[in-house]
Amino acid sequence: MKKSAYAQAGVDLVLGNRVKETLPALLASTKRAEVLGKVGGFGGLFALNTRKFKQPVLVSSVDGVGTKLKVAFECNRHDTIGQDLVNHCVNDIAVLGAEPLFFLDYLGTGKLKANVFEEIVRGFAIGCRANGCSLIGGETAQMPGFYQKGEYDVSGTIVGVVDKSRMLNGQKTIKRGDVIIGMASNGLHTNGYSLARRIFFDQLKLKPRTKLKELGCTVGEELLKVHVSYWPVVRSLIGRFNPPRNPGALKALAHITGGGFIDNIPRVLPKNCDAVIHRGMWDMPSVFNLMQAAGKVDETEMYQVFNMGIGMIAVVSAGEAAAMLRGIRARRIKAWQIGEIARGTGKTVLD
Repeated sequence: MKKSAYAQAGVDLVLGNRVKETLPALLASTKRAEVLGKVGGFGGLFALNTRKFKQPVLVSSVDGVGTKLKVAFECNRHDTIGQDLVNHCVNDIAVLGAEPLFFLDYLGTGKLKANVFEEIVRGFAIGCRANGCSLIGGETAQMPGFYQKGEYDVSGTIVGVVDKSRMLNGQKTIKRGDVIIGMASNGLHTNGYSLARRIFFDQLKLKPRTKLKELGCTVGEELLKVHVSYWPVVRSLIGRFNPPRNPGALKALAHITGGGFIDNIPRVLPKNCDAVIHRGMWDMPSVFNLMQAAGKVDETEMYQVFNMGIGMIAVVSAGEAAAMLRGIRARRIKAWQIGEIARGTGKTVLD
């Protein structure tokens, strides 16, 4: 059969339609009761149940996974990237106490490969199911000549909801003496990969398949560990410690992503308070010590680029800190008391 002019130019509409045939089943596996319509419309439909809220506030966020994609390309492994993206976006709205409702993705590539497409979207579906949100649509763009061979880019948009009276707002509630709890990451998550790749692949001359004793796995396996979602534990903490119409013991959350401790924690602080972080109070994954030593990276810069083993921090009332720690650990997430709030000017202080 003769190829169409568009296919000869590099855009295969027939292939695009064929690989999308798997989408209805994947999207159906994430469907919430509020989802309307069918797959393939010009827009996804979601009927928000406002009866659950006194003053519902929609919360949205958009993000990508950065140059972690380069590691996926090198390893020819694409089943984790979708989960990374969903979990990253979910965490970004979880810091406000928002329940994730629905997610939309964007995938751009030069030449569409059916197996790669299916792995990525399957990862989106896995992430959405785990977080209780619906995958209601997205966009797949074939753009020959725009990307390097075998490469693609992904981004995602999450929409959630929180009742205005229960929204977490540390700038109004945090005070001196509050305790900072750190929840464990499992590695780099989705940030700092430009520096990590430079250290492992350019300076150390390692390959993704190289196994390192310090890591207990290959470099590729370490760098492709899936970004942890903290929404299940956040939801549990809000339900237990922040009852409706009462001052909550959980005052603020900060997702430790790009900018690390230095840039992310101040986003939730009042202008007259500092977050004092005591280094050495948690079990830091060996990958961070390895990168710091091999790359000769200043320690302060490490805390501004990487999460250093803490993926989410919670600022809590001192009297409930011990109970909060038990609640987090009961959800099988390691957690430690890593600092406190002191008088200051709205910055992170590394102690």
